[in-house]
Amino acid sequence: MRRVRTTGTHPEMELRRVLHARGLRYRVNSPIDELSRRIRPDIVFRGPRVAVFVDGCFWHGCPQHFVPPKKNTSWWTSKIADNSRRDHRIDLELATIGWAVVRVWEHEPATSAAERVVRIVDARRKQ
Repeated sequence: MRRVRTTGTHPEMELRRVLHARGLRYRVNSPIDELSRRIRPDIVFRGPRVAVFVDGCFWHGCPQHFVPPKKNTSWWTSKIADNSRRDHRIDLELATIGWAVVRVWEHEPATSAAERVVRIVDARRKQ
């Protein structure tokens, strides 16, 4: 599992390109230190306090595309369920300190994901 990329994945890079083309500036893999543990969203908008996570369909248990491996199924099912619980816990922790969280699936088109992110960032800047 060491070879699995955590940053700079193809879906993340596509989303970043579209966001940048729309004039948004952001931080990449920047830690949010306001919590007891470090959380590093894929894309961070510090001013409006928006955290964007680009989730892989396999690693985060996409309801449309996740297919458990045929070998060691129980371990993998448990692992993916733990990842999903962790994601939910992170969303709640960030929300309690005033951050908006956007979760994007890797299969989601970058343009539609970017539209969602732009809408949320703009709304939070107007607050």
